[in-house]
Amino acid sequence: MDSELRPPVPPFTLETAQQKVRLAEDGWNGRDPHKVALAYSTDTRWRNRSEFIQGRDEVLLFLQRKWHKELDYRLIKELWAFSGHRIAVRYAYEWHDDSNNWFRSYGNENWEFNDQGLMVNRYASLNDLPITEQERKFFWPLGPRPLDHPGLSELGL
Repeated sequence: MDSELRPPVPPFTLETAQQKVRLAEDGWNGRDPHKVALAYSTDTRWRNRSEFIQGRDEVLLFLQRKWHKELDYRLIKELWAFSGHRIAVRYAYEWHDDSNNWFRSYGNENWEFNDQGLMVNRYASLNDLPITEQERKFFWPLGPRPLDHPGLSELGL
C-alpha cells in the first residue's frame, strides 16, 4: 500500500472534490511527468482511449509520450459528480502537433482514490476535434490556468 498522503483525501465533499479536480488540472498543465505521476498510486490502473496502463512507472512513460506529441498543451477540467472515494470530471484541452495542426480534445474521466488521496483507477474517454488556430479558446501562458480564466461551462464547451 502507498504511504504517501495526497490531500484532499476521501470521502470527498463538494469543496474537497472541487479542490482535487483543480489540483489535477494544475498538475497536468504544469506538464511535468514526474510530478504528475506522483498523484497516482504505485499500482494505479488506467484506461486512456484504447491504451491500458498499469502502475506509476507506466503512467510516467505515458505522460512523457503525451507531452512530447501534444505541444502547447492547455487543459480545463470541471467536476461532474462525486461520491465517497470517486470523482467524475469532464474536460477539454487544446494542443498542436509538430506540424502546427491544432486540436481540441474533449473527454470524461472517472477517478477512484485510496484513503491516502492517491488515484488508484482512472478511466478516460476522449475525442480529438481538429480546430484552426483562430478557433482556440485557451490563451493563458503555459502552466496552471489563471483563477480568473473562464471554465468549460463559461466558455460554452
